[in-house]
Amino acid sequence: MPWRPPKPTTAPPDKPPGSLAPAPRGWPIKVSIASVVVVAMALVAGIVITLGWVNARQRMMDTAAQSAQDASLLIQEKSRRMLEPGQVALRVLSTTPIVSAKTLDERVRHLRTLADVLITNGVLASVYVGYGDGSFFLVRPLLLPALRERFQPPEQAEFMAQSVQTGPKGSVGHFLFFDAKYRLLEKRLQPGYAFDPRTRPWYQSATRSANDVFTEPYVFFTTQQVGLTLSRTSAQAGTVLGIDVVLDELAANLAGLRTTPNAQMALLNHKGEVLAYPDMARVLVKRDGRFEFKTIDAIGAPGLAALEAHPERIDKTGKTSKTLTYEVNGTEWLGTSLAFRAFEAEGVHLLLATPADDFLGDLKARARQTVLVVVLTACLLLPLGWVAGAAIGKNLDGLTERAQRLQRFDFHAEPIAPTLVREVNNLSQVLDDMRDTVQTFLKISHDMSTESHVELMLAQVLQQMVSATRCTGGAVYLADTATGSAVNAMQQAARTGVLAEHDAPLWCYAASGSSHWRREVAPGLSELQVELRGRRKQLEGVLVLQHATDFGHADLSFTEFVRKLSGMLAVSIETRQLMDAQKELLDSIIRLMADAIDAKSPYTGGHCERVPELAGMLIDHLAEETQGPYASFGMTEDERYEFHLGAWLHDCGKVTSPEHIIDKATKLETIYNRIHEVRMRFEVLWRDAELAFWQGLAEGGDRALLQTTLDQCRAQLQDDYTFVARCNVGGETMATGDMVRLQALAQTSWTRHFDNRIGLSAQELMRIHTTAPQARPLPVQEQLLADRPDHIVPWGTRKPPVDKNDPKNRFGFDMALPQHEQHLGELYNLLVRRGTLTEEDRFKINDHIVQTLIMLRSLPWPAHLARVPDIAATHHEKLNGQGYPRKLNAAQLSLPDRVMALADIFEALTAADRPYKAPKTLSESLRIMATMAQDHHLDPALFRYFLHSRVWEAFADKYMQSAQRDEVDVAAIEALLPGVFPAG
Repeated sequence: MPWRPPKPTTAPPDKPPGSLAPAPRGWPIKVSIASVVVVAMALVAGIVITLGWVNARQRMMDTAAQSAQDASLLIQEKSRRMLEPGQVALRVLSTTPIVSAKTLDERVRHLRTLADVLITNGVLASVYVGYGDGSFFLVRPLLLPALRERFQPPEQAEFMAQSVQTGPKGSVGHFLFFDAKYRLLEKRLQPGYAFDPRTRPWYQSATRSANDVFTEPYVFFTTQQVGLTLSRTSAQAGTVLGIDVVLDELAANLAGLRTTPNAQMALLNHKGEVLAYPDMARVLVKRDGRFEFKTIDAIGAPGLAALEAHPERIDKTGKTSKTLTYEVNGTEWLGTSLAFRAFEAEGVHLLLATPADDFLGDLKARARQTVLVVVLTACLLLPLGWVAGAAIGKNLDGLTERAQRLQRFDFHAEPIAPTLVREVNNLSQVLDDMRDTVQTFLKISHDMSTESHVELMLAQVLQQMVSATRCTGGAVYLADTATGSAVNAMQQAARTGVLAEHDAPLWCYAASGSSHWRREVAPGLSELQVELRGRRKQLEGVLVLQHATDFGHADLSFTEFVRKLSGMLAVSIETRQLMDAQKELLDSIIRLMADAIDAKSPYTGGHCERVPELAGMLIDHLAEETQGPYASFGMTEDERYEFHLGAWLHDCGKVTSPEHIIDKATKLETIYNRIHEVRMRFEVLWRDAELAFWQGLAEGGDRALLQTTLDQCRAQLQDDYTFVARCNVGGETMATGDMVRLQALAQTSWTRHFDNRIGLSAQELMRIHTTAPQARPLPVQEQLLADRPDHIVPWGTRKPPVDKNDPKNRFGFDMALPQHEQHLGELYNLLVRRGTLTEEDRFKINDHIVQTLIMLRSLPWPAHLARVPDIAATHHEKLNGQGYPRKLNAAQLSLPDRVMALADIFEALTAADRPYKAPKTLSESLRIMATMAQDHHLDPALFRYFLHSRVWEAFADKYMQSAQRDEVDVAAIEALLPGVFPAG
């Protein structure tokens, strides 16, 4: 609160220090009180009239809104009832034999069924059937003159049928005319009537839906009636039934729903064309031989046209807005736009507009009467105010003395409202000071308790403190924690107002041993220095205030006030610095863990750094959006920090992942590549072949034949080993023929002469004894590629609780658990079809995300960081619910979760340090991600945004090799996405 010292720099002889400045003269108390009465009455009148007007307008708005809602519900209900006969007829007809009729004669036999539907439902214009072979059969009544004029039927004809019969020689069209008893009067061949129903929207839409399909209302060409088409597929494959429904009653219903004589109503489609209006003659226009709907601004309804063009008719979310007020040619209107869902067509809406005067009535006249009554009442009360003012003036001198105590920081006086009376101007002056001082003090306390940034908090508090104490300027200096708290190591952290520069030592108090020091820095200008010490009594900094050299600032109460504020400021600085230090420590530990994980494997080095970098770039880009689907997305500082921690910790569970599996570059690799063992077995077979050659010679065999056999054996061994070595490397897909060859090759035997149970670890020896308690006598025939029982490592007590039904599963995991913890079988590993990882290896790698969630959930996160575990552990989830570890679906994945999934996949595709694949180019990676978005592994909308934001381009410039940064056809990639819309 502003503290107001006396203005003169030296005290005059007749005025003691701290006394009030001369108050300006005011009005006599009698005049003041009487004036207050008049002004109060005028104010009351204004408030009453204003509230009455506002309430009346609000009631008007509420009435208009309710009327609009009622009218909309009523017209929609009537529209649904108009459509119900057609829907019922479709369902009935879809079960009749006509849907399977093959010939025209068979269809004519069902004419009575179709005609009865038309007779019993007057709103139906025609009913027809489209067949899977392209045949078509339609029946319509000949009630309208326009139909008779066009088709020229026999005089007794009541119905006509239009037929297209498709056969081996093509399509044949006929028009058939029947009388009221369904007797055929005439059958006309129509050679040019080539109509294929399978090409029509009503047929195609019905075949893609199990429900009734609606078209948008349109004008029937022959009758100029407004209607729509209903279609439905039948149980007979390829057969679709359709009915044309006339909506003539819709316009009449609108005319009957007017709430006031001047109200206007219209039904529009998404193009702004009028589908229904009380005067339909003004709606239809004939263009190029066809009747079309006029737009709303072409039918002479200015109230509705202005409402349709109103910028707030549709709100930010795309929904219809509340009741709007607007002017048309100087007339105020109330308008409402409501979604019309009876036809199940996008963008159809009902407009209702009413002149405001229809609701307000004579409210303006009543307002003028109220003003007159208030003026007369004020005149009657004026003498009463005169008498009351004389009585009140006697006590004002005593109140002034109480107010002066408040000015000297004695806050025990009761607050008194200021007035315009001359006798209380001095008191008003003091009360203003007290009020401003209290408000400033509260503002200082609020800034110190709520602002988390030290620099901003210091700037705000210092500005308030300088204003409250009437100082000319101030500054806060903070100790440099890197070099200690010595006064010569302090740096200026905040400054406000005008500070006089001088050559005198800055920290005068340091020599005196006092917590504060005052000095004169220039003639008429003094400086107060107060040290800032927190709860730990450690010097946090110094507060410097420069002020005029006067008696007010020299008062001890001023110094005490500043010291108390500085104590609070020191505690706030200490607290925030501790919080910042803890935050920096936490960030450093997390980065240390991420760096350790990246350093653990040379093949994934940098992944833990690149993913949060990309995720942060994308989330910041989203938060800056002001339009489009993500305009409403934003993040507070705490939420952004929460996301930052989750991104850096997203792979912390990899500390538990075996390095030899993460780095498994070949199929036989464990701690080392076992292809060397396999190669030694081939070496043994090579020596065996040579021994057989020499043994044959020793036994008198044919040398030429033995040499040929040896050469063939060597060549076969070389080819077989090359094949096994190639299979060991892995690839995109292993051919079935290669798998068959491997299985056959595995049956090749070799002779082992040494004990395989010595020199083993206790665990490996225990597995061998468990599967084969007795060793076979040597020598032993072994398979070239073996899957031995001791190759299987069972789960034992280390079985992770990831099964959905496991009672130990406390985190909602839903993962398929392999039968064994590890399968080291040579043939089993070589038969891996894609890549180098077995099912057990893949689970062991995927288990890192399980461990991530378990590890992070075990930590005591504060409330504003509670989602860190979920952000870190959801980047392998998919929108289709087929991800891991919890199979979360789209509704359970927040936008930050989806950002993490996208960033992790993009980094994995483009990474150049993976052992099992070459790095992909930008275009390859984005195309793969587009395919994943098609399958709803990724969020299609977010990927589309990612594509257009070109965040990937900035990431590529920083982290990707130049050979990977190829040209990207954004439009071609976007075309792969589901529901692609043009970029705009």
